[in-house]
Amino acid sequence: MIDGQPLACFQPFIDTATGLIAGVEALGRLRQPDGSLQSVGPLFLDSRASPTALRRLDRQLREDALQRLHSAPPEWFLSLNISPRWISRLRPGQPLPSLKQLQRYGVEAERIVFEITELGGASQRLAEVVARYRAAGARIAIDDFGAGYSQLDRVLALQPDILKLDMRLFQAAARGGPSGEVVKALAQMAEKTGCWIIAEGVETEAELDFALECGARYVQGYLFAAPRLEFFATDAFVQRFALLRDRYVQSKLAERARLMTLRRSLNQLMARLRIWAESGAPASSLASPVEYPWLLRIYQCDRNGTQISPNLQWGPGGWQEDPSYLGHNWSWRPYFYQLLAEGWEERRLTLSTTYRDATTNQYCLTAGQFIDNGRRLLLVDIDAAGLARD
Repeated sequence: MIDGQPLACFQPFIDTATGLIAGVEALGRLRQPDGSLQSVGPLFLDSRASPTALRRLDRQLREDALQRLHSAPPEWFLSLNISPRWISRLRPGQPLPSLKQLQRYGVEAERIVFEITELGGASQRLAEVVARYRAAGARIAIDDFGAGYSQLDRVLALQPDILKLDMRLFQAAARGGPSGEVVKALAQMAEKTGCWIIAEGVETEAELDFALECGARYVQGYLFAAPRLEFFATDAFVQRFALLRDRYVQSKLAERARLMTLRRSLNQLMARLRIWAESGAPASSLASPVEYPWLLRIYQCDRNGTQISPNLQWGPGGWQEDPSYLGHNWSWRPYFYQLLAEGWEERRLTLSTTYRDATTNQYCLTAGQFIDNGRRLLLVDIDAAGLARD
């Protein structure tokens, strides 16, 4: 038994390029006798709920959203959730109920994004239906990308226009740590396949910053608006978004300034280390790296990437040698072939992007420069976390 009046509430998508509302997602609610609104989400997760009643409820919610879309600005899109569980029940060649609803309410398919949830359905049937949605002019989004059944092979098979990052994964990633790199990699993959990214569940400024870092085209969440029955004005969040975006840009400029300061410090350090390395002096002759608290280790490789010196690390008793990596070849690491590509001709210092060192489990950068007329590479590993604290 489903109690309450089915209604669609709308949560806006903010276009990160303009700050304007670009569209809304229809989210199901049940109005109770006391006027309160309850989410229908738990009903669709309840295995005891009647599938027939749920399909009827789903249809009523979409009908309410489509009827009311005519009062929204004509340039907005409407995102409708579609479950593969319903798709699997369709007969081959059967007219698609969602497309029939669009025709009934006079809504152009170009204004619709069908958001595919729970990618556990039959992939062949799902791909066929998605192709028919797209042929009608609608766009396709995949919800909860990066979690559950959202496998990459399904993404490649369906070729969606939009990927919505899984909210829990996204929020965890915004707090930092390994999940952050995973989500950035997913966002890069989406960009390379021509998909736009939606970051949902944006509730804090830090999460908005991370969404922008990932190149999200749209953001959605309580930082701007909760779902509600009425539509916002298209420019309702332009000023607020502009302030938040400008703050983010300023933080990136400050980050860039820190990087330039690091480069200046590295050039000074490398000049000293080069004299020491080319003279063949012992490690004990090196000064304390007190000016460089982010310094992890110093080592040398030959031009082929094979380590020819022990690691040097500063410790309580001075410089300490670790010979355990002698003979290891690092030519496969991105920073090494970046050095070969960018640093060989000009003998200039090259700095890698941040990476996670599999041996130490630290986030590092590596700076390198050719010495000894190009016969050796002088390399410095940098603690990215220590650099941020500096």
